[in-house]
Amino acid sequence: MSRPAKSRVTARGSVRGTTPAAGVTGASAPLRVAVPKGRVLRSLVERFARAHVDPAVLLNDDRTLVRDTRDGRYRFSLLKPDDVPTHVEYGAADVGIAGRDVLAERGYDLYAPLDLGIGRCRMVVAALGSESLVPPRGRPIRVATKYPAIAERHFAKRGWPVEIVFLQGSVELGPLTGLTDVIVDLVETGTTLRDNGLVELDEVMQVSSVVVVNRSSLKLRRGAVQALLDALA
Repeated sequence: MSRPAKSRVTARGSVRGTTPAAGVTGASAPLRVAVPKGRVLRSLVERFARAHVDPAVLLNDDRTLVRDTRDGRYRFSLLKPDDVPTHVEYGAADVGIAGRDVLAERGYDLYAPLDLGIGRCRMVVAALGSESLVPPRGRPIRVATKYPAIAERHFAKRGWPVEIVFLQGSVELGPLTGLTDVIVDLVETGTTLRDNGLVELDEVMQVSSVVVVNRSSLKLRRGAVQALLDALA
């Protein structure tokens, strides 16, 4: 179950309620960076190279989850994408790379100063080709999704009641099996939708990877954080 949104990710200015960064925060301590494992990490390597990070630190094929650069400037934590903003919000990392979909779904209280333009895709409403985005008579629209909070907010703006069916696997199966009327999910090229006879009915949001920063770290490690932001931009 996703936790309710309790605040917002802020692009500029201060944020409220962020937990102070845990552990050593002195100027000589490594800047702690939480990065997502998988495809996005491979796309990030070139950006981190601008900060003089050896790609091998991030790409070594082993089970080490916390990795320091040789010069001691950075300490990387390799996490599941959904866990990155949690580590940053609670102060286990100073900086992280997270998707806008995860941030919007869970309502983290973080500073988000930089959109990296990596992992671009869209979140859409889709249904079988014969369907339309019209509420069925006498019942709510049944929606299959991994993003219940985002989906509920999207349909609430249109004044349409919905019944959310949370799925973690292939949400395309919802309409195909009659479980749901529509889906809310991420798409890149739309190939998976087309291959399964689904069509896009509405766009929910644009998604990409952004840099998120712990509020206390922004104050205590401003120089190190800004240097990394400048390198990644």
